[in-house]
Amino acid sequence: MQLNCDKSHFKVYTPMVISATPAQPDPIDALLSAHGLRRTATARVVLGWFLAHPDTSYTHAQLLAALQGAEPADGLTMDRVTLYRLIDRLTQVSLLLCRVDANRVRRYQSMPESVKAMPHFECQTCHRDSPLTGELQGNALDLEAAARNALQTLKSLGYEGLSLDLAVRGVCADCVATAAAQARADA
Repeated sequence: MQLNCDKSHFKVYTPMVISATPAQPDPIDALLSAHGLRRTATARVVLGWFLAHPDTSYTHAQLLAALQGAEPADGLTMDRVTLYRLIDRLTQVSLLLCRVDANRVRRYQSMPESVKAMPHFECQTCHRDSPLTGELQGNALDLEAAARNALQTLKSLGYEGLSLDLAVRGVCADCVATAAAQARADA
């Protein structure tokens, strides 16, 4: 199985510059502490990356490549096992959303506190994962409300640790256009 790690899908990493005063703690540290996680340099970098790229999902390999390419200023090195364990912990405390796509590849994305379902589109050709936005936003909000209702009902019945994945799968417009251009060129 080949993982698509094309860096053209990554947004440019710009470190989050957040002023922290004694009266106002660092928001990333506050999130980590509030969820019972250690405030390590690695945890700060990884959570900061996801918060800086809220609309993008990453496989473990894509995230590792992006973080290694970004070379944080403090010279922090990231190994694949540490990263895997960290994103697993961030997922367990609901700071990250983990989805398994049609090819059984796990994709991780930041999880806003208020959201329990994130409707998204998965391209079966380029494997990009995009939130439903723009013209589809109204429908996405309806789907999110339905998901919230379903989760509340299940919780009232005693279920715990609930999340819901709403995925539309198909071929994105970019891949359709590329395939059509290739077909014309081959003809």
